[in-house]
Amino acid sequence: MHKVLVPLAQGCEELEAVTIIDLLRRANINVITAGLDSRAVTASRGTVLIPDTDLDKALADDYDMVVLPGGLPGADNLDNDERIKTLLIKMAKSEKFTAAICAAPKVLAHAGLLERKKATAYPGILDDVNNAHVSSDAIVIDGKVITSRGPGTAMDFALTLIESLAGKEKRDQVEKSLVR
Repeated sequence: MHKVLVPLAQGCEELEAVTIIDLLRRANINVITAGLDSRAVTASRGTVLIPDTDLDKALADDYDMVVLPGGLPGADNLDNDERIKTLLIKMAKSEKFTAAICAAPKVLAHAGLLERKKATAYPGILDDVNNAHVSSDAIVIDGKVITSRGPGTAMDFALTLIESLAGKEKRDQVEKSLVR
């Protein structure tokens, strides 16, 4: 069974976080949510999310993918956490998936993962990122890096994550059950 870590920072975008978690779990992917500390996470619109564990405990395990929800100040909180950057670099060196949506692709950029890569993000977020090829596409896959634009792309982003880990047949199965 594939294992995915979704770090939840204070101020994350709840629509993105919950959509990613929900759809991956529908695909029978083991999703672990981890707060940056041991507190409940208050998302950008006031929704309170209870992570499965805290980041320090979560870092004791290995993952096939790390997915960063966006939102502000959530993405800034992820970006300011050195444990997240260290994890992202470790994932990239191990040729495992890293993914981010909305404002969170800047965390990938600041960790050096978008160097000479094609990526997308919420408009304006990657404007000052050098050596990345910024796209206006809804979802961009460049090797093991997957990025997406924002809350409106969250469902397609999550389905893309499923396909990347578990294949097209699993994606189609989950998508069909959503009655899209």
